[in-house]
Amino acid sequence: MNNLQTRALSAIVLAGAVLWLTWLGGIPFRLLVILGAALVYYEWVSMAGLRIHRWAIGGFALAVVAAMLVSGFSAGALAVVLLAGIGVTLAAGLGLGRETSAAAALAYAGIAAVSLALLRGDDGAGLKVVLFLFAVVWATDIAAYFTGKALGGPKLAPSISPGKTWSGAIGGTAAGVMAGVAAAAAAGSGAMAVVTVAAFVLAVVAQAGDLFESAVKRRFGVKDSSRIIPGHGGLMDRVDGLVAAGFALYLIGAALGGMDQPSHGFFGP
Repeated sequence: MNNLQTRALSAIVLAGAVLWLTWLGGIPFRLLVILGAALVYYEWVSMAGLRIHRWAIGGFALAVVAAMLVSGFSAGALAVVLLAGIGVTLAAGLGLGRETSAAAALAYAGIAAVSLALLRGDDGAGLKVVLFLFAVVWATDIAAYFTGKALGGPKLAPSISPGKTWSGAIGGTAAGVMAGVAAAAAAGSGAMAVVTVAAFVLAVVAQAGDLFESAVKRRFGVKDSSRIIPGHGGLMDRVDGLVAAGFALYLIGAALGGMDQPSHGFFGP
């Protein structure tokens, strides 16, 4: 198979597994995001070339957050423990030689896990909001790739990711908004104006997240975060937009529906 076929097959298999666990919700979904966070954390510290004594504290902090997610702790408690873990990991890293990669990795992986777990929650509104998130991020990613390939044009951020173009960014944003609005309408959202604005924000933020991950890889001098996914590289390479957009959606939802039930800001209980 060529690279595009490999990418497509890997994406279909991953999407199927993710959608199934999203549908189940509860502990299965939380275990999914915990596994994802653990892999992302490991990929980041591996790219940085850290030895175990430099990332063990951050790994322990992530394990504590994971246990709290499974146990159903509140958003406030999760935020306090995660921020404390980041602070301790940062202090330890600076004490061991001005190393901040483990703390950055913990922040990136931990925020992703907490945001997605709290967005999904345990009710139908959580399922709807996560499917809305997937629709926006996946449509943005796919449309940006093919629009950029088809139209070309000026580069979006050539010093960070030479392959990305403004045409791809605009096409991806348009597709993301349309997919998000369609998904929200199908799910029966009563806040379509909010959903439309949120979809636009998420489409833009997802692409910013992609560029951020590219900048991280460029800093460490690697092409892929790992080789765990055929055709895609590492998990970070696959979820970079989702991490950023998931956090943004959580913040919007928390402002509208509360920290513990952010999905209720978009869909009724």
